[in-house]
Amino acid sequence: MELKKRSLTSGAAGRLLVTVIMLALAIVMIIPFLWMISTSLKTPAEVFKYPIEWIPSHPTWSHHHKVWTGPKSFGTYYLNSLKISVIGMLGATFLSAFAAYGFARIEFKGRNALFMIYLSMMMVPPQVLFVPKFIMFEWAGIYNTHLALILPGLFTIFGVFMLRQFFLSIPHEISESAFLDGAGHFRIFFRLVLPLAKPALATLAIIDFSWQWNDYENALVFLIDEKLYTVPLGLQNFILENTVDYNGMMAAASAGILPMIAVFVIGQRFIIQGLTNSAVKG
Repeated sequence: MELKKRSLTSGAAGRLLVTVIMLALAIVMIIPFLWMISTSLKTPAEVFKYPIEWIPSHPTWSHHHKVWTGPKSFGTYYLNSLKISVIGMLGATFLSAFAAYGFARIEFKGRNALFMIYLSMMMVPPQVLFVPKFIMFEWAGIYNTHLALILPGLFTIFGVFMLRQFFLSIPHEISESAFLDGAGHFRIFFRLVLPLAKPALATLAIIDFSWQWNDYENALVFLIDEKLYTVPLGLQNFILENTVDYNGMMAAASAGILPMIAVFVIGQRFIIQGLTNSAVKG
């Protein structure tokens, strides 16, 4: 009995230690975010004041107002980023699930070899493809359009790999029972596999949206017209000739992070729901 009490006490102490460590790491990770919000409410003279004044004595919302008004309003950049990110996220999630189902549930000759070749493309740095993509987009007439960002974003090797691993974990007995009832692959995919894959689909959607929302390099290379700029490119407006408008940049960055928070809040419901259902079934 005494030994059992000691093991319970040591287990509780271990969990408490892990909780404290995770809390400390969370605080470290959130400090830049808090500094960003604090800076957006300060005057230029207070930005580099030391020690840091986390709560400004006289908060000002003029920088946030400046972000959304004037000739270079972030409203246009916001709409452009939302258009590219939402279309890209939905398309990439669906196409990745479609391809992952083929690699995971359909038997055909050379399937594993083809998947390994496909997976090896992750080792190619994306910067190497800028010139070929530029030539191809120029030839297709989509250079300096949002299609130059949307179309490549519809295909993600990581998404196919992640969903394939999840589909492999789904018992084959479910598919076999559906085949005996006369269902084909399309019906199994839409009626059985996709509903079971909600946690994986939500996770991929969150990751892919954050990738596309924060994509700077592709937008910089393939967009020229300022009316087509996305939020990452719009942040360049705060880099002036002789100085940097840190207050305005932090205000714009604070606004730019809101869609990612919204997508995470919406997506985590499906992740938690899927995990809860799995635990109940288990």
